[in-house]
Amino acid sequence: MTEISDFLITQKWPAQHPDRIQLYTRNTPNGVKVSIMLEETGLPYEVHNVRFDTNDQRTPEFLSISPNNKIPVIIDPNGPGAEPFALFESGAILLYLADKTGQFIPADPTGRYETLQWLMFQMGGVGPMFGQLGFFHKFAGKDYEDKRPRDRYVKESRRLLDVLDKQLQDQQWIMGDTYTIADIATFPWVRNLVGFYDAGDLVGFSDFKNVQRTLEAFVARPAVAKGLITPPRD
Repeated sequence: MTEISDFLITQKWPAQHPDRIQLYTRNTPNGVKVSIMLEETGLPYEVHNVRFDTNDQRTPEFLSISPNNKIPVIIDPNGPGAEPFALFESGAILLYLADKTGQFIPADPTGRYETLQWLMFQMGGVGPMFGQLGFFHKFAGKDYEDKRPRDRYVKESRRLLDVLDKQLQDQQWIMGDTYTIADIATFPWVRNLVGFYDAGDLVGFSDFKNVQRTLEAFVARPAVAKGLITPPRD
């Protein structure tokens, strides 16, 4: 039978609690999605800080379970068939944990697939577009004299916020009155856009009242508040 210690990654980040889900992550929008989900579900977990300044994500140990060298990744000691199970990609991990616990995803097939379409909306649109805007507004791209790349991502980010704002009209969460993995995936990125990227004025965030309202409700959740600082940013 496979043990947690059989995974190469545990040589770099030893498990102090091998009976808990092992979370290898960083305090980024994609990383905190899974921290928040674990806090929301109440599943016991052990967090390991993957440092970008020392290129932890490019080490053989990390690549052994995350070939795309991206955080977050997990090892569940009690995965399918009661065997340890490793998984990368934040959206896949959210879906796995939702199915494992029966929480934050509708049980009926229609609701399930409608939730998944909004999860894919975040994975394929919100995350990549907001991330590119952050690069061209705050990081190395801000020094480019040609502002057309930045403006392209400003326009697309506004379009995505408008889609989200219309979905949230007259309802509390993306899926109506039910809080789901679609919210857990999306709102760390919205928060990052207006917070860490300091792009709220650039995208006219004040125009999107429904998104603002839901973001405020999201960050007010105790599990979200804890997940957003797990692991602490250093």
